[in-house]
Amino acid sequence: MAGNEGEKCRYNIRLDTYGCGCQHNCSYCYARSLLSFRGLWDPATPRIADIHKIRRKIQKLSPGAVVRLGGMTDCFQPMELEHRVTYQTIQELNHRGIGYLIVTKSHLVAEPEYLNLMDRSLAHIQVTVTTLDDKRALTYEQASVPSKRIVAIQRLQESGFDTAIRLSPIIEEFMDFERLNTVEVEKGVVEFLRVNAWIKRWLQGVDFERYTFRQGGYQHLPLEEKLRILKKIQIPEITVCEDVTEHYLYWREYVNPNKEDCCNLRLHVQKKPDDNIQGL
Repeated sequence: MAGNEGEKCRYNIRLDTYGCGCQHNCSYCYARSLLSFRGLWDPATPRIADIHKIRRKIQKLSPGAVVRLGGMTDCFQPMELEHRVTYQTIQELNHRGIGYLIVTKSHLVAEPEYLNLMDRSLAHIQVTVTTLDDKRALTYEQASVPSKRIVAIQRLQESGFDTAIRLSPIIEEFMDFERLNTVEVEKGVVEFLRVNAWIKRWLQGVDFERYTFRQGGYQHLPLEEKLRILKKIQIPEITVCEDVTEHYLYWREYVNPNKEDCCNLRLHVQKKPDDNIQGL
């Protein structure tokens, strides 16, 4: 548990349907900073995963597993409209009775074809919002504008899916908290910004001097600053996803509704394979 957020996460089986770049190209993205350092980040033409390899990997998973779709890149970035690898991956997960946690900045996840595809007993969806200002968002992330994402969250909720707004990262300078607290969402996941030299170079309008706590190669806000910001959020059911070990232990003990699961998923009894086959 002394390592990063991935080692603390209950859902550490991660699958990227697109890789080595993401068309959203967010300025705060830790994956972008890690891959840029290695010369492997290409936001214009990310690699397309081989669906045959994905199916083989899924076949090795045990019923009851939950796979996170979108660990290093967004599984619903614009190229999904053409290549449909995420669509086919969800079909296979449904077929095998494997749960899936979708983390995305795209409204596409709530379009009718995906609403009709996803299994309510297997699917968990977190839609990320970092600001409620559509114009400001486009200055640092090339994803669906926040207003479309909010509509997507509400559509997913109304359709009966386990859905949360993911404030990841929550950046105080970017968020209108008064407006946020009027948005009709049931669940929220908070993750605070972690900063390195790349992110400082790319992201404008943030007071990085406040990020004085160092761990794991990143700078973080001190716990008292995180607590102050968290108090501004009035979403009914809130949980915190954390990278810093001692902060993680605090959220687990005093804040998160589920001490064993900082994503706070509403898990169902998993189906056996072939209970609800959708054509491949």
